[in-house]
Parts: sequence; C-alpha cells; structure tokens
Amino acid sequence: MDILNNWKIVILLCLTLGLAPFFPEPHIWGKLRWIAGGAIGMKPMDWFDVILHGFPYILLFRLLILKVISLSKK
Repeated sequence: MDILNNWKIVILLCLTLGLAPFFPEPHIWGKLRWIAGGAIGMKPMDWFDVILHGFPYILLFRLLILKVISLSKK
C-alpha cells in the first residue's frame, strides 16, 4: 500500500475529498462544528460523512507521526 504513504496523494486527498464541497464552507468543518455543538440530530449518514471526509486527515496525521518517529530514531 505505497499509495497510503505517498505525501503528494495524501495532501491531494486532504485538499479535495477532505474539503469538498468547498462552498458555503468545507463539509468536514461543518460536521466538526456540529459535533462540537453536541451532535444533536446527527444521523448515521452524517457520521459516515465525518469518517469519509476526515479519513484523508487521519492518513496525513499518520504520516506525520511516522515521520517524527523515524526522525527520532536517527
């Protein structure tokens, strides 16, 4: 799974799938605000949206952690 370790692909996913749709605000931002407000009225489809649009950021966070670990071992 070299594609999941490719910085360019992961950043592209963050900028496209992670932020889509872009207007009126990024979808993930609206969902995170909804969760921060108590997630009242969220349905399973809304939670799926959080996972779908948040996954690229999870991959990016994972790559950052792996990079920090590899740098600390040197």
